[in-house]
Amino acid sequence: MTSATTRDQAEAIIEAVGGPSNVVSLTHCATRLRFELHDASVVDTGAVEQVPGVLGAVPQSGDRFQVVVGGAVQSVYTQITHLPSMAGVGTGQRSDADVKAAARSRARGKVAWLDSVFEYLSDSFRPLLGVLLGASLIIATAAVLDALGVVDFRADDKPATWVFVDAMWRAVFYFLPIMVAYNAAKKLQVDPWLGATVMAAVMTPDFLSLTSAAGTVCTTNDTLGTTACVADVFGLPMQLNEYGGQVFVPLIMVAVLAPVYRALKRIFPENVQMVFVPALSMVVMIPVTAFLLGPLGIWLGSGLGDGLAWLNGNAPIVFAIVIPLLYPFLVPLGLHWPLNALMLVNLNTLGYDFIQGPMGAWNFACFGATAGVLVLSIRDRDSQMRQTATGALAAGLLGGISEPSLYGIHLRFKRIYPRMLVGCLVGGLITGFMGGVDTNAFAFTSLLTIPVFDPMPVYVISIAAAFAVSMLLVIVSDYRTPEQRAEALAARAQVEADLALAGADRSVTVAEADSADPTSSSAGTASAPTTVVAAPVSGEVVPLAESGDPVFSSLALGDGVGIVPSSGEVVAPVAGELLTVADTGHAFGVRTDDGIEVLVHVGIDTVQMAGTGFTVAVTTGQRVAAGDLLATVDLSAVTAAGFATTTLVTVLNSASLTAVTPHAPGVVARGDAVIDIEA
Repeated sequence: MTSATTRDQAEAIIEAVGGPSNVVSLTHCATRLRFELHDASVVDTGAVEQVPGVLGAVPQSGDRFQVVVGGAVQSVYTQITHLPSMAGVGTGQRSDADVKAAARSRARGKVAWLDSVFEYLSDSFRPLLGVLLGASLIIATAAVLDALGVVDFRADDKPATWVFVDAMWRAVFYFLPIMVAYNAAKKLQVDPWLGATVMAAVMTPDFLSLTSAAGTVCTTNDTLGTTACVADVFGLPMQLNEYGGQVFVPLIMVAVLAPVYRALKRIFPENVQMVFVPALSMVVMIPVTAFLLGPLGIWLGSGLGDGLAWLNGNAPIVFAIVIPLLYPFLVPLGLHWPLNALMLVNLNTLGYDFIQGPMGAWNFACFGATAGVLVLSIRDRDSQMRQTATGALAAGLLGGISEPSLYGIHLRFKRIYPRMLVGCLVGGLITGFMGGVDTNAFAFTSLLTIPVFDPMPVYVISIAAAFAVSMLLVIVSDYRTPEQRAEALAARAQVEADLALAGADRSVTVAEADSADPTSSSAGTASAPTTVVAAPVSGEVVPLAESGDPVFSSLALGDGVGIVPSSGEVVAPVAGELLTVADTGHAFGVRTDDGIEVLVHVGIDTVQMAGTGFTVAVTTGQRVAAGDLLATVDLSAVTAAGFATTTLVTVLNSASLTAVTPHAPGVVARGDAVIDIEA
């Protein structure tokens, strides 16, 4: 996507959410733009979803609104914040945490503390999606090379080149506690570098060297093959642990650091806070972490992991079914991060993880449902849904990211979830009956990471089955209700009819025009050039941008005006030949003798009325004078059917003319000029 395209996309999104003046704050996560608006009721959700590259729009409680963009979210966010119209708007006013805190204050109920806990976990991990995904793809590549025999990545004497490759992905997981501490501190409005520093203190070479310090006692568990060391520090016993890759420790540490940090800020005046608050926070929290919170976090993570390991070992089929059936409900709420944290704990304590394998069944069932939607959108020639599903499927199969599918499609159409859950169940059953699937790396479940799962054939069969079942169920039974499908097909039919009207005159070739005899009776006498288009109905003129029809608003059918009619008589806006008269009576195409092509479209989506309430007075090929009656429309019937009566008048070949100038809004009578033309 070029920068110019992204800029156009950014401008279209801002316009659809009500313009810069409606934006209070804008943040983003891995796939979504998160707006806090002054008034969410003015957002044109349909216009947002029509913007190229947008996968979906998600209205939320209060005045919050999310736009699902997918992997390009950072580029779109950057373009929006750099738009001249956005200067000083929605940036530097309230932080992401402030916005969410305000939303919580309006939306939280009796379990607000539980919501806060899960949001704390989610926001501590979400910014790390990019590097975690990057590391998982490096691991997958290494696994493929290992499977092909290029190099043995498990050997102790690997060449330096491959040791360096290991360092590329291990860096993410080893220093993950510092990254999590940074994000968690930022979430709790603590200096994020302070949180990172406290966690880093127990990961330095100096701390690790305590295992060999004088007075340190180490014992070996012959059964487990593990070694535990206790150092004598300040005369107190300190249990020494390897904190690389641990996630519960920084989460607990920052939760304790936050009240300490705030208390110190209340004690010291602002002019000395920079000196004393960080120093005293470190003096207090580094020992507390090393002596108490670190061992507690290790114990907690190991305990939870052991509990799930027990379930996986004693009831593997139950475990393999529960995990994929649970994830579809956890991910949309951001509640899946605790399980993701347990995966990392398992890798550190057991050397492998048993959660990601069954989780793959959920992800591929999700992607299979999206593939089913894509097939139907191609069949139904639904270009908007085809674009949405294609982007979501690419993000899923190549990146293992499910949010574009969930927010862009699945949560919008409730029929998808039951079919997707069947795919989750089938994949989970296969995984359980075939003995389970493990991995020794943290990997996003995508096509590219298949080699990291063991046994790979079992994993491939389970995810393929989950994908195929969900896809086939969606294709066979559709993802829309009969009413939704009929509405979508009718909308497509109207767009195609409108475009057909726009191209109707193409049946008259240039050769035919050149061979026409200007003196013949068929051509008639020369007429004055067309300089105006008259109002076909009486009523109030509105700009096309406010007409309510995205096709006309985009000027794809030429420039012109909309008229909210006050009476149902529709007359010819110019003199000429009727190239097209819709059977439903809702649209008429007229071409003047000097080649001006004018479209009159009565109402929005009125093609769905199938002619009810429309009495047509003309036929295709008939010549009309300006003001001749084209049709009579029962406006009350149109309104009762739930459609807008706005009549659209456009000059189809605007691009080939010197100027097409719509008149300003105002009240007009039939026959009044509403568009000026300069050939």
